[in-house]
Amino acid sequence: MTDSELVATEAGEARITYHRAAAPKALLALGHGAGGGIEARDLVALAAALPPRGITVALVEQPWRVAGKKLGPAPRTLDLGWTPVARRLAGQGLPLVVGGRSAGARVACRTGAASGAAGVVALAFPLHPPGKPEKSRAEELLESGLPTLVVQSAADPFGGPAEFPELPRGHVVVEVPYGSHGFEVPKRAPVGQGEVLELICGAVGDWVLGLL
Repeated sequence: MTDSELVATEAGEARITYHRAAAPKALLALGHGAGGGIEARDLVALAAALPPRGITVALVEQPWRVAGKKLGPAPRTLDLGWTPVARRLAGQGLPLVVGGRSAGARVACRTGAASGAAGVVALAFPLHPPGKPEKSRAEELLESGLPTLVVQSAADPFGGPAEFPELPRGHVVVEVPYGSHGFEVPKRAPVGQGEVLELICGAVGDWVLGLL
């Protein structure tokens, strides 16, 4: 079952699209990246795969996307557009896990503890700008204050799993073979796109249910 609602924030109206489990055990809220929306392949796959496992998935569109703009604003504005949504979701009576892909993962890491979430799912965390490993964003990840699952492609130009620093207790990294920042698998790879998405969905579902 799918339905949606708008939530007022200081950055404008955000939109939540619910993909509901018939007998929900947990609620996973996922935001999108800075250059795309909730149609990203990993978000679509998770919204389809997790409700049958008892996890309601809430895909959250930032106010800039709802307003029809092309590129996301500064981190502080992204946080303003996310925090009221997360707090609304936290009040719905289910254990809440927050997350997102790329910039959405950064937002969840920065705001998760304050929103009442039980954990963070970071999909394609942008550890650094491509080609600039000295500009690390590891602090956001390391200081999430919550158990955190990082799902990262081996070939991600924003930082592969081997580039991550030693993570604190409660942080877990799952490596996705061959994938790009968008978890796209090259045609020459020995694994297919469907296999990679199944890996991501299985890892996220197992981890979220393991928090309960």
